[in-house]
Amino acid sequence: MRESWRWFGPNDPVTIDEIRQTGATDIVSALHHVPAGEVWTKEDIQSYKKVIEACEPGMTPLRWTVVESIPVHEDIKLARPGHEKYVDNWIASMENLAACGVKTICYNFMPVIDWTRTDLQYRLPNGAYALRFDQPKFAAFDLFILQRENSQKEYSEQEIAEAKRVYDSMDEAQREQLTNNIIAGLPGRMTDSYGLDDFRAMLANYKDVSADTLRNNLFSFLAKVLPRAEALGVKLAIHPDDPPRDMLGLPRIVCTADDLNILFDALPSPSNGMTLCVGTYSSRPDNDLPAMASQFGPRIHFSHLRGVSRDPQEQRSFYEASHLDSDVDMVSVIDALLAEERRRASAPDSEEIFIRPDHGHQMMDDIGKSVNPGYSGIGRLKGLAEIRGVIRALSKRT
Repeated sequence: MRESWRWFGPNDPVTIDEIRQTGATDIVSALHHVPAGEVWTKEDIQSYKKVIEACEPGMTPLRWTVVESIPVHEDIKLARPGHEKYVDNWIASMENLAACGVKTICYNFMPVIDWTRTDLQYRLPNGAYALRFDQPKFAAFDLFILQRENSQKEYSEQEIAEAKRVYDSMDEAQREQLTNNIIAGLPGRMTDSYGLDDFRAMLANYKDVSADTLRNNLFSFLAKVLPRAEALGVKLAIHPDDPPRDMLGLPRIVCTADDLNILFDALPSPSNGMTLCVGTYSSRPDNDLPAMASQFGPRIHFSHLRGVSRDPQEQRSFYEASHLDSDVDMVSVIDALLAEERRRASAPDSEEIFIRPDHGHQMMDDIGKSVNPGYSGIGRLKGLAEIRGVIRALSKRT
């Protein structure tokens, strides 16, 4: 497997020289400064690639090999009139990346919001900090801060009462922080930051959009993109919806193994693949990650290796646990990925699976520093070391 590391560009607190020290060989990044829907030019890509790959003599080189992500414009998801220009621009960006040697592209099709958490500094018993999604807090935001139209129909009386208790326990600063955590933008997300009024307006655009409609819009998008991806040798790796369930009245269509079966049955192109985000899929108790890693092995082009610990009393709530200490049998997941790589080794033009440690804890010297939530250096380095140890041990066994 190819060890990779996510980098958010020159303003990332974790520098390229520090990433080099981790032992990772590949960089996962994106042109974050380019607005959604605009073309990534060859000039911009080459310039960014040079920043990543510049290396003093005698130092270990790094390569930019994975994009996470080219944002999919909201007009594509809604299939609005004129959205075809944004599809064409997405294809042009993909073509320019391929011309520059970057041929693995992670993307998602989440409407309005990207990955969502309620707490960016959830204190663990060991003193480190993790990301957390708290369902009662999220309901408090939805019902009493956002005050989304008809939202009460989606909650039981008990859930509404609990959300009200949580809301009443927060002061204005805490309510503002919760709002910012959910809608004001997180590092790496491919959607815009919003104010509450703008957010309500964006949600209203999806009022009459069902899961089937959104899925058909995804299929229409991919039907145009995949033939060109195949011709270029590009592998597309769709990321699951995070958390993987409907929320805020929005349909979510990449949440389970059944969703993936529908996608791959409809569009069997070899370029139509997935990002196995272990933590995201495992935040649903009905997703069996080792089984998914085995079932979808040929479709896995990229994997985020992290786990979550779900609240036993409220399975929709979770925090991001240590990479090997969660509700996921990570050793079995990695074993399945290694088995897939052995299968690929006998095929011409075989490709290793890109992996990266995801969402590490904020710990040790990183506590108190300015960091991108989930992407501090030491916590991810710990996760990478643990993952590397499992890979080495399992590889010795075969």
